[in-house]
Amino acid sequence: MKIDILTLFPEMFSGVFGSSILKKAAEKKAVSYNVVNFREFSNDKHKTVDDYPYGGGAGMVLKPQPIFDAVDYLKKDRNVDPRIILLCPQGETYTQKKAEELAKEDHLIFICGHYEGYDERIREYLVSDEISIGDYVLTGGELGAMVVIDSVVRLLPGVLGNEDSPIYDSFSSGLLEHPHYTRPAEYKGMKVPDILLSGNHKKIYEWREAESLKRTKNRRPDLLEKYLLEKEGKVDSSD
Repeated sequence: MKIDILTLFPEMFSGVFGSSILKKAAEKKAVSYNVVNFREFSNDKHKTVDDYPYGGGAGMVLKPQPIFDAVDYLKKDRNVDPRIILLCPQGETYTQKKAEELAKEDHLIFICGHYEGYDERIREYLVSDEISIGDYVLTGGELGAMVVIDSVVRLLPGVLGNEDSPIYDSFSSGLLEHPHYTRPAEYKGMKVPDILLSGNHKKIYEWREAESLKRTKNRRPDLLEKYLLEKEGKVDSSD
């Protein structure tokens, strides 16, 4: 997978892409990152990327020209059209299902905005997806892009040491993940459930499934309701 990021602050990504799973994924050639300062594509002699909004109002708005030209540059010599993702509070709320969908793509371009917002023509004529990571406002789209990229890259084949890991993550099954324990079997009087020490894989699976249902019911009843409706075929799991 090729991932391009358009941003005014490319230095924000160096630590993220140079650490942990994202670094290992690049070393394994599962993904390549390219961080681009779209200010370099401004045709203004002062490299201006924003301007006052028509009709008045507070703040500045990102101009279409630098972003359109930057995307055209990144798309050249590519046989497959990329998914072009705009990070913004008005986008669809990000989910694990969306991460799984994006992980199937060959090329993703992320646009990280700043200031008051984007010229509407960027939304209307350029991007394929608008994503919000939650109902709150950040200074810019960089942190949102990092969240989405991390959640997508870890799903790429060969990135995680255990290929089953993403399957059992919270939200991948529609439920929250079951509890985990490791050594020692007893710590300060707190014991690991006996079933996990039994070696009975069928019983362990059943215990984990029951615990996952219980945890989801207690913490995210909205997810449990949707999960049960999907199992009964009353809602589309892609919603």
